[in-house]
This record gives sequence, structure tokens and C-alpha cells, in this order.
Amino acid sequence: MEKIQNLLAAKLLEIKAVKLQPENPFTWASGWHSPIYCDNRKTLSYQEVRTLVKQELVHTVIAEFPEAQAVAGVATGAIAQGALVADALNMPFAYIRSKAKDHGMQNLIEGDIEAGAKVVVIEDLISTGGSSLKAVEALRGAGYEVVGMVASYTYGFPVAEQAFADAKVRLITLTDYEHVVSEALRIGYIKESDVDMLRAWRQNPAEWGK
Repeated sequence: MEKIQNLLAAKLLEIKAVKLQPENPFTWASGWHSPIYCDNRKTLSYQEVRTLVKQELVHTVIAEFPEAQAVAGVATGAIAQGALVADALNMPFAYIRSKAKDHGMQNLIEGDIEAGAKVVVIEDLISTGGSSLKAVEALRGAGYEVVGMVASYTYGFPVAEQAFADAKVRLITLTDYEHVVSEALRIGYIKESDVDMLRAWRQNPAEWGK
């Protein structure tokens, strides 16, 4: 697992899917100030990286959740990744909206999965875990058994780890914040003096920069 964590961290930095700007922080939609921004959707534009992510997600599902009968992606970032995984595994696929449509069938879950199926959820990125776990709640509410979640990347916030534990959802990720920071330091993208600040931000992102 360590090999893919390092490799994917390097690829995310290479295609600029991850940007680190300790001296010029980003502002997230939540209002948090952040020295880092990750956009895993960019991996879809690069064939080599897209294939790497797909293959590793597939391998992880097979190894960690062999009981899975269907795949669900979290909208919008993991719709494409989830569909690629489902296709490779020859499984049914659905995706979960952030909220139900306000017209037509007013669906929250889009797609047909057999009632009561064991579902593995695919996510592109875990921050606080809120939107990811809302998708799990929607699936459980519709009568599906969520066997776990596989994500490409996590910030590793303590609040997210606690939320997944409380929801009793097993989460496996391909790479994470620590590996991205380590790789960024190795290639000279950030300085040694940035590392302590970056780790302090992750421990308390809501208050950082105020």
C-alpha cells in the first residue's frame, strides 16, 4: 500500500491536481483558510493517471470488500471514477446526489441496484466526511448494505476519522495528505520550514489563519 500512496501522491502533484500554497492560502466553501487545494477530478484528463486510479480502486475493492455486489459513486466528483470501477468489476452502478432532484422523479439515488444489495461506495476526496457519509445514509435509507468506502485521497482530519467511526463505515484510501506533503518536500515543491505549519493546519483547519 505504501508504494501506491507515494506513487499517487507524486502523480497528483505532477498534474497539479494538488496545489500547495502555504504563503497564499486558499479559501474553501466552508470558509476555512487552507494552504492546500486538491482537485482529483483532474486525474480524469490524464490517461495514465486515470488508469492508475481506476486499477488501484478496483484492486482495493477486490481485496478489502470482496462481498460487494454493486458500486455507488458520490456526486459529482466520484461519478466517473465509480463508473470506471463498476465497469471493470462488471457490477451495477448508481450515484448519489448531494440532494434530491426538485423535478421529474425527484431521485436522490440515480441508477438501478438490486434491493438489499451489498454496496461499496467510491469517493474521490474525503475532507470532513460530511458529504460522503450523507451518501452512505441515503443508501442505507434505501435499504442497501454499505460494506465500505474507497476514496482516492483523504486529508486525514481527526473530525472525519471520528465521523466514519461513529457511522461504522470502513474507509480505505489510496493516498493521503501526509504522503502528499512528504512527496512535495522530496521534490522541492515546499520547504522544510513549511512542514510543521502544514501539519498544524490539518489538526485544526477551522481556526488556522484567523
